[in-house]
Amino acid sequence: MSADLVPETRVLAIASHVVYGHVGNKMATLVMQSMGCDVAALNTVHFSNHTGYRQFKGTRATAEEISNLYEGLCQNNLTDFDVMLSGYAPSAAAVEAVGAIGQDLQRKAADRPGSFFWVLDPVMGDQGRLYVNDDVVPAYKNIIQHADLILPNQFEAEVLSGIKITSLSTLAAAITTLHSKYSIPHVIITSVQLSKLSPSGESSLPASPTTSNLLTVIGSTTLSTGEPRLFRIDVPALDCFFSGTGDMFAALMVARLREAVFNDSDTGLRDTKSWVSKDGVHATELPLARATEKVLASMHDVLEKTIEARDKQLKATAAEAGDVTGGDEAEIKKEHLRRTKAAEVRLVRNVRYLREPTMEFKAMEWVSEGRP
Repeated sequence: MSADLVPETRVLAIASHVVYGHVGNKMATLVMQSMGCDVAALNTVHFSNHTGYRQFKGTRATAEEISNLYEGLCQNNLTDFDVMLSGYAPSAAAVEAVGAIGQDLQRKAADRPGSFFWVLDPVMGDQGRLYVNDDVVPAYKNIIQHADLILPNQFEAEVLSGIKITSLSTLAAAITTLHSKYSIPHVIITSVQLSKLSPSGESSLPASPTTSNLLTVIGSTTLSTGEPRLFRIDVPALDCFFSGTGDMFAALMVARLREAVFNDSDTGLRDTKSWVSKDGVHATELPLARATEKVLASMHDVLEKTIEARDKQLKATAAEAGDVTGGDEAEIKKEHLRRTKAAEVRLVRNVRYLREPTMEFKAMEWVSEGRP
């Protein structure tokens, strides 16, 4: 195996597809293939571009179509996957179909603990609002109990746990609930702005720089008692809105977590159900924490390069900029499209940062005194 490739990994990636740009499986497939993973992509939608453009053409796969594609794999004995990564599904029925696929793959691997791992990104919404139908929420609540690792953002963690995250103690309570209520071994909340949370005097966080311009990733692997082992990693918040970063995070996590498990000093971990480390392993030494450090390093490198390219493109196309001061609808739309296109993640030219990130961010243990 090449030194810059992760252990050989066969992945079934179930997510959206776009013709232009990098989101969903278009993002995840390239990321995982660049890391040395063999990826089978099952697409849940086929769109011309991501929805951030506010206009798109394409189709959504039905639950039956998703199930039929998987049945075709089964007919030909093409289901020897090590990992399943599931992302956006366009309906509650589609979520249920994806859940059935994950559970079937788990059954096929039941006699070989650790041989199959399911990473689930419960794509439902962000910034306080759902962008899926309401019935998708209970569908996810029914299937996340079968996943090994879930990757909700703050809003999705609130929806799944039933706990509004307004303080450090409620953040810890949300993670604890996700572990206990759904028996999920690993949880990462992918974006929290701690400066907007109240300490409430109930939680203790290690000293760190001001959090006003930081995003924090909070992760946990459960103990045998069901209690969380919490860690946090702070990263600078970049002044740009990107589409597809959640998909990049999830795809990198597939590769880096498997790498961390295979490189762990506990050689039996790879043969342990859900890759849950022994209770004596501290939060910052968990494979989940080590993987997250590399994931965030790669993302920061790629996104910094994206901002540089965005600024150059906006400068080069400045003459095309519409005059939005008068509120002309056509010019506003034109300017939005120009800026959205400029902010497309520059992945292809920067794949080297996926394999060789600039390691800057370290996991810190989070001891929550008010944790239930």
